[in-house]
Amino acid sequence: MKFEGLKAVFVNCTLKKSPEISNTRGLIDVSADIMKKEGVSVKHIRFVDHDIAFGVQPDMTKHSDQKDDWPEISKSILEADILVIGTPIWLGERSSVASLLIERLYALSGHQNEKGQYVYYGKVGGCIITGNEDGVKHCAMSTLYALQHLGYSIPPQADAGWIGEVGPGPSYLDEEANAKDNNFTNRNTTFMSYNLMHLAKMLKDHDGYPAYGNSREDWDNGKRWSFQNPEYR
Repeated sequence: MKFEGLKAVFVNCTLKKSPEISNTRGLIDVSADIMKKEGVSVKHIRFVDHDIAFGVQPDMTKHSDQKDDWPEISKSILEADILVIGTPIWLGERSSVASLLIERLYALSGHQNEKGQYVYYGKVGGCIITGNEDGVKHCAMSTLYALQHLGYSIPPQADAGWIGEVGPGPSYLDEEANAKDNNFTNRNTTFMSYNLMHLAKMLKDHDGYPAYGNSREDWDNGKRWSFQNPEYR
């Protein structure tokens, strides 16, 4: 299988600014290294290192007095075939930074590609979760739902995670955690990485989804395909 030509963006939603060590980045690197070895172009973004405004407009500088790096970051995300959101768990939920990222992704959800489809059509999404409290599947569930709702395609096993002992304890990169030898995490991270690449390649090779039945532009122009208003009795 040839994956050259694919682009992946990993957005780390840790609360820690660089150069502080991020345990979420530690697990992200496992997936990113697999993709790089398979010829995928990989880019890392630590979201908290940037000035990201709150709001659901593509450029919040036009709607507030906030500084906003999102317009530039969104270019990298829109150029990528694969988006992986990495987040730690806090109180059983994804980080506030991850929620901010999803809100800003939502700001572009009404934009359209050259086929008149929503702009994230033909792109693939996944997520990586880390922490030392329960909640990996819960965080993955809400994150992957948000991505597919925006238009991303989600393959099987599109999430991976690691949690240590519940409560205060070692994190992913701490030697005493022995996380690098966790078979469950390593297997899921590997399967996730390849499933993301497989689906991204299939979509790219076929120029994404056909526009038949899903073009917002065509719908707005009156096209209805096989839809018919239901008759109520």
